[in-house]
Amino acid sequence: MTERVTVTHPSRQRPRMRPTPLTREIDQQTGLGEVYLSSLIRSQLRLSLAVLAVSLGVLAALPLFFRLFPEVTGISVFGITLPWLVLGAVVYPALLGAAWFYARNAERVERDFVDLLDRR
Repeated sequence: MTERVTVTHPSRQRPRMRPTPLTREIDQQTGLGEVYLSSLIRSQLRLSLAVLAVSLGVLAALPLFFRLFPEVTGISVFGITLPWLVLGAVVYPALLGAAWFYARNAERVERDFVDLLDRR
């Protein structure tokens, strides 16, 4: 006679994850937990201010560029002057690129934070 075997799903064989001590520190809002959370918030703030500064810097430089180089404003492409073409066709994709860059790096910062908590 053959022996009976119980077949289970692989996820049931894995031990349940217990909260790490750092997670507990954050949940209980202790001093150490506050240090870790403030570090995460500072990283996200630094990233957002950097993306904002670059985006605003480029947008603020456009009128200055067109003022310093007035011959560029006379260039016409498909009947549209270059400043309007830049404002209408280049600025929006650049802002979308900045948003994509910010979202990607904000997720990386959060993933690094979670990895830090899981290592402890």
